[in-house]
Amino acid sequence: MENSTQVHDQDHKSKTSKRYLPLLVVNYLLLFVGSVSSSLLSKFYFNHKGSSRWLSTWVQSAGFPLLLFTIYLPYLLKCTERRPFTCFTPKILILSIFIGLMLGLNNLLFSWGNSYLPVSTSSLILSSQLVFNLIFSFIIVKQKITFSNLNSVILLTLSSVLLALDSRHDRSNGLTRAKYFIGFFCTIGAGLLFALYLPVMEMIYKKVYCYQMVMEMQLVMEVAATALASTGMALDGGFSEMKTESQRVFDKGPTAYWVTVFFNVLTWQLCFLGTAGMVFLTSSLTGGICMTALLAMNVLGGVLVYGDEFGGVKAVSTVLCCWGFCSYVYGLYAKTKEEKREEEKTNQRTEMVHRVNDSV
Repeated sequence: MENSTQVHDQDHKSKTSKRYLPLLVVNYLLLFVGSVSSSLLSKFYFNHKGSSRWLSTWVQSAGFPLLLFTIYLPYLLKCTERRPFTCFTPKILILSIFIGLMLGLNNLLFSWGNSYLPVSTSSLILSSQLVFNLIFSFIIVKQKITFSNLNSVILLTLSSVLLALDSRHDRSNGLTRAKYFIGFFCTIGAGLLFALYLPVMEMIYKKVYCYQMVMEMQLVMEVAATALASTGMALDGGFSEMKTESQRVFDKGPTAYWVTVFFNVLTWQLCFLGTAGMVFLTSSLTGGICMTALLAMNVLGGVLVYGDEFGGVKAVSTVLCCWGFCSYVYGLYAKTKEEKREEEKTNQRTEMVHRVNDSV
């Protein structure tokens, strides 16, 4: 029974499976909604005098109880015969905890960067995570480096460098040059850690045979990340200060404060849920490419919602970002087309061999 269940669940990864495309679409939609909404809500919190970077870190993983629905509902509704946490070995548990702590540190760096930088700027800088993603994918999962990959890396790197050089035109009132660069390098660090997280997860997911198990690992990782953030908040007096901050500091009032915290928790959970699903169903590099594509929406959201400056340098940086993304997509398209040709040639040779054998 266990073997048949495993074989059935392996189909989740197969492109010929009926479940593959719906799962892929749902996970990309979760990533889209979660990525754009969480970035805007995080900036909303800091724009209205919210000041706790530990709280901003905590909300990124505190929604882990929502994952229990994705883990237990399929089993309770008889959609799968696999019991939750079946084959969840001590090794996978330890790996999940370690990666969860790394994810918690990534969340903290993102919060520091987002507290200083405009949404549009931080989004464009985060596009550099694709550079690190390609390098780590080459080292960890033996991703092949092609012309389109390198072209994408160069263009996205130039995009981030332009923003750094133009920092004096992109600082809000009261933000010093030193704080701007703290935000800049924290955001780069967040991109670096997240780029490492993606191929590491791809390597681990190669030994995972179903979508439910991915969600189980994600649950453990986010529990570990939440524990790290909760420890930081407790040492910093964050939990006791939340009530004070909501009543006396946050200029939109207590109701808006708690609504902001709640939806931050929800949207970040959607973002990480979609990311994990994309890496499992495709690859770490494809997941990184999809996230980079969404960064253009974050830039647009920052300009439309918060009135972020969108001058010439940022426009050029956005064009380079989109150019780099399109370069990779074209390379991926060309590679897929070439693989289909090779497959057709192989099938033709096999058919000819069969004909010769039959004639003999």
